[in-house]
Order: sequence, then structure tokens, then C-alpha cells
Amino acid sequence: GHGVTPSIVCSVEEVLDMGYVIAKEKATFTFKIQNTSTLNLIYSIQLDSLSSTRDKDQQRLPSFLTSSVQRTDLVGTQNYNGLSVFSIFPMEGEIIAGKSQDFIVTFSPDHESLYYSDCLKVVLFGKEVAHVIHLKGAARNYPMFVEGGIPLDVPVETLAVTLPVSSQEATKGGNLQEPVRSILLVLEYVEGESSVVPAVAELQVGAIRTAQFASKKSVEFSFENLPLLQQRGFTLDAPKGTVERGQVKSISVSWVPPADFQVNGPLIVTTLLTLKGDIKESYQILFMAKVASAH
Repeated sequence: GHGVTPSIVCSVEEVLDMGYVIAKEKATFTFKIQNTSTLNLIYSIQLDSLSSTRDKDQQRLPSFLTSSVQRTDLVGTQNYNGLSVFSIFPMEGEIIAGKSQDFIVTFSPDHESLYYSDCLKVVLFGKEVAHVIHLKGAARNYPMFVEGGIPLDVPVETLAVTLPVSSQEATKGGNLQEPVRSILLVLEYVEGESSVVPAVAELQVGAIRTAQFASKKSVEFSFENLPLLQQRGFTLDAPKGTVERGQVKSISVSWVPPADFQVNGPLIVTTLLTLKGDIKESYQILFMAKVASAH
């Protein structure tokens, strides 16, 4: 007889990021698995969020409260309605030797969160895990978002159904005063090199394409405190601008230490990034600049 090792090739390597959608809307993505072995493969798709040990796993302390960073639990925010936020079709079947199978992933969040996450495993013959994909996605109540840097919030939600600040303010019809969230942007300038190379970091402002909002407004963005930022050595390639629906605009921030800069610790400057679309939102951006030696 011949001993044959089952083998597959998947069109998605390790992470499938479904991006941003409006809460209660859906996004789909199709990936392909090819059977590269000489025997037919019986497969099944498993999601960690549907694991029989999930209830027990949830009793552990969240990773931000423990010193262990070896946590392999990739299940993040889940839907309030109890249904899986990610679904896959087909969930099981057979792939003929040398042939391929298409799989459709559907992302259907029912509330706003930036931390939807799950782990998909391709299991062959009911026992061998042949491929693992980390599924990610984010949902917003309004068709705009800012990402980049280091988010200064905790990526684990309370189980209580709470209105985010933006929703509470929008229902009052007032202008939003409190920042939606804070983002830390770290810029490290390397000192001692022959030519001056600025430290660079990036933010992205995006406008989500959606059928929910009738007005096809583009999203306007602008930064405050520009004179102070320039005085402290920061340069923004786009201090203000507009983003069309379905587009993402990258904003490059560079920093060179000003002449009067004292290297006794990091320089921190705070500014507000304001987005105007169907509503108005503000994000608190903390620029943290530091000098490192090239040697």
C-alpha cells in the first residue's frame, strides 16, 4: 500500500480582515482551498466561537489582566443576538484530488465594535487541522472611521448593551464634544545619521460605503492645533481634506526635533481630529515623539 500525506493550499494565508461595515449590514469574502494531494479530502470547517469548550474558556481572566501574552484565544467581540458574527459556507464536504473548493465568509455584526474576531480551522478527516485563519472585522454605527497608531482602549467589551458616546450625542441632535476614542501615534527619530531622516507614522481616515444613509456625503476631516504641531516639529501631509464613500485616505505624520528640543524624555502633543459626514465625530490623537541613538 501507499501512505499519502493530505495537503492543501489556501488562498488566504493567516489573517482575513473583513474591514469596516455598518452595524446590521453584511460583508462577504470568498476564498479558495485547493486539494494538492492525490486522494480525496473529507473536510469540515470549525469556528472557535462555536467550540464546545468556549463557555469554560470564557471563565479565564482576559489577557490584559494577566501577565501571560501566550494566549491563543482569538475569539473577540460576538453578536448580542447569539448568532455567530462570522459564518462560512460550506461547513463540510469533500474536495476531489487536484480540485478546488470555494468558501464564502459572511461578516454580519449586529452592533458597533472594532474588535470582532474569530478563528477558523480547516479540519481534514475529523482530526487533522490543516489550516488556520484569524478572522477580523469592525462595525460602526456611522459611515466613517479612523485607524492607525495604538488604540488607547481595552479590546474586550462589557456584556451590557450600552450606547456609544456618538449615538447618545447624535440622538440629542447636539454637536459631539467628547472624543469617540483616543489614539497614540509614536514617532521615533534616529539621531546621529549623516542625513536628517524624519520619523514617520500614518493614520487612515475612511468612509464606509453603505445603503443605509441616504445622503451620499463625503467625509471631511481636519486637525486642530496646527501652529503648535508645527512649532514642535510635526508635519502633516494632509492637515485637512475629504474622503469619498468606499475610500480610505492615508495621512502621513513626520517629525524632526526642533532646535530647542531637550532630550529629557518623550515629547507629547495632543490634538483633535474632527470628522464631518452624516454626523460630527472627534478623535483625540496623541503624538508621542522620542529620539533614539543610531549606535
